[in-house]
Amino acid sequence: MRILIVNPPHTAIGSRVPDDHLPPLGLLCIGGPLIDDGHDVSLLDCEFGPLSLSDIRTRIRDHAPDALLIGHSGSTSAHPTAMRIAADAKADKPELHIVYGGVFPTYHWQDVLRDEPWIDVCVCGEGEETARQLMRALEDDTPLSDLRGIAFRRDGRPHRTQPQAMLADWEDYRVGWELIDHARYSYWGRKRAVVVQFSRGCPHPCNYCGQRGFWTKWRHRDPVRFAREIADLHRDHGVEVFNFADENPTSSKRMWKAFLEALIAEDVDVTLVGSTRADDIVRDRDHLHLYKQAGVERFLFGMENYDEAVLASIRKGGSTSTDREAIRLMRAHGMLSMATWVVGFHDETDRDYWNTFRQLIRYDPDQIQSVYVTPHRWTPFFKEAEDRRVIQEDQTRWDYKHQVLESSLPPWRVFLWVKLIEFCVQTRPKALWRLLTYPDPKIRHAQRWYYQMGRRVWFRELWHFLFLDRRKRVGLKTLRQFWGEAQLENEESMVRGPRKAKAKRATRLSI
Repeated sequence: MRILIVNPPHTAIGSRVPDDHLPPLGLLCIGGPLIDDGHDVSLLDCEFGPLSLSDIRTRIRDHAPDALLIGHSGSTSAHPTAMRIAADAKADKPELHIVYGGVFPTYHWQDVLRDEPWIDVCVCGEGEETARQLMRALEDDTPLSDLRGIAFRRDGRPHRTQPQAMLADWEDYRVGWELIDHARYSYWGRKRAVVVQFSRGCPHPCNYCGQRGFWTKWRHRDPVRFAREIADLHRDHGVEVFNFADENPTSSKRMWKAFLEALIAEDVDVTLVGSTRADDIVRDRDHLHLYKQAGVERFLFGMENYDEAVLASIRKGGSTSTDREAIRLMRAHGMLSMATWVVGFHDETDRDYWNTFRQLIRYDPDQIQSVYVTPHRWTPFFKEAEDRRVIQEDQTRWDYKHQVLESSLPPWRVFLWVKLIEFCVQTRPKALWRLLTYPDPKIRHAQRWYYQMGRRVWFRELWHFLFLDRRKRVGLKTLRQFWGEAQLENEESMVRGPRKAKAKRATRLSI
């Protein structure tokens, strides 16, 4: 079967401003097994340019695929663009099979199949095995009702089959690295880069997380094989930077340490960046030198809030003292820390923003990132917030960088606080002095790149807020009216329990 996998262009400011682009790991994870099954698979990454909708339509038409697979890591905010691509493709070729996967269609499959007639099938949950079975069924024209983990129309109505079993071991499903030209992808200041994944899921019960239930359970790859794959990508394709897509790669102290030791043994000069929990850094204080030796340059910590009561209410499980200690330990070992804080968990006042600023100064991070709470209907937080009013009904703005829920403070004042806090924390004398005096040239390069990119994003966000974003002022819907009823009972997208992957074992880990 001739298959085209499409990564839609994203409207988020963070995707448009940097000169760097990262490859779509999730789509490559689908592509590898399909190639091994003998299909003719290509990737159209529309982020480059970005491609206009008319250009995308032309390229799909010229490629003439039998099946079009669409997905995006920014699943919710990319949905409108993905649907316009699908509509154009279906209009040009009505018999084309269009399959839609990702977090958003996993939970909104009923809405998608009801409102988007050009979508034939939604893949719900992990796609490696499901996509293989689905392409085989479409090729052989066999009933879809026998497959697990999909949703389609039966008798004209949306129907979902039984959930797929999560992959207890996904080593047999190789990443289709051959689908990309590595020279086109970069990060961390124009360094050749890819996205990788050591683990899936997260064992912590944060009630706002839209990823925890999608992956169902925390699992990890074989640490030695994973380290070898990174080394092969570096040696064979010149990849320097590896951006971890994991929610929490360090959950297992033993497995993470085994990975670090295996990567050190490979003796490659690489850069590792990603996200983890502050308490894992404090837990690993005795071997943080291994982090540095393996190539870790920055970890992002989800601090979320300065208020211990709020942290307890969202079931974060952290503490402000642990957060501060993690930042101190990272700096002591020559690594950067990014503190992420979330706006809108509760109805913040001017005093709350002032206290947030003071807490961030006490944290003394190298970098900060502010995001707005963005409720997903399959999370516990959605149920708690379902009666709050929605001020942003443009789904492309549901990207964590736009305020979407009403606050007692007017949006302009919330935005002013957020931008002022970012500016004051990043330009404090101590931060600027470090920028000039980092002893490690790699860290100095990374931090200067971050400041350059951050400045451009900051001004672009200001321009958008003043002239492009449209927030509702009257006739506001509640969150429940906007998205529908909560789906907490469906948070876990797949069936738990070990299931050894049955795909053919790949003969190589890279290409």
